[in-house]
Amino acid sequence: MLSALQSLQPRQLATQVINFALILSTAFMLWKGLSIATDSPSPIVVVLSGSMEPAFQRGDLLFLWNRGQDTQIGEIVVYKVKGKDIPIVHRVVRRFGGGDKPLQLLTKGDNNNADDTELYARGQDYLNRSEDIIGSAKGYIPGIGYVTIMLSEHPWLKTVMLGLMGAIVVLQRE
Repeated sequence: MLSALQSLQPRQLATQVINFALILSTAFMLWKGLSIATDSPSPIVVVLSGSMEPAFQRGDLLFLWNRGQDTQIGEIVVYKVKGKDIPIVHRVVRRFGGGDKPLQLLTKGDNNNADDTELYARGQDYLNRSEDIIGSAKGYIPGIGYVTIMLSEHPWLKTVMLGLMGAIVVLQRE
């Protein structure tokens, strides 16, 4: 592999590196475009636990929509807890307020015995719809997000995958 890299002319090598950068920037632009279209900072999320079984399994890929703030009971939402990085996918079981008052939601995992008040930030009894909700689930693809789970649980796989992708792009000859 190293000999193949050394055999490339500087201009060919620069072309391959630029192609790789274009692929990465295109993926980034698509993500940002989806974020703007869905009004969600994270328009696609992976279910990380079994708390929503049987509706969603671990590894399911969810598509979110965050336009329209009138969330109903029974709707599946993704929310972030203040001070934590991992989004949570759960169903709305109660709603308070709305109209002139801020809409507040209480959520619960379908496979959990209790509601989510223990998961919320300290002193928080309900989720504020406009501040805490990332989006509502509007569609999903079963199991395809398991790749993301594997990459998170085994960080060395990220390095291997990025290295292989980079090597393929750089060593590919037109």
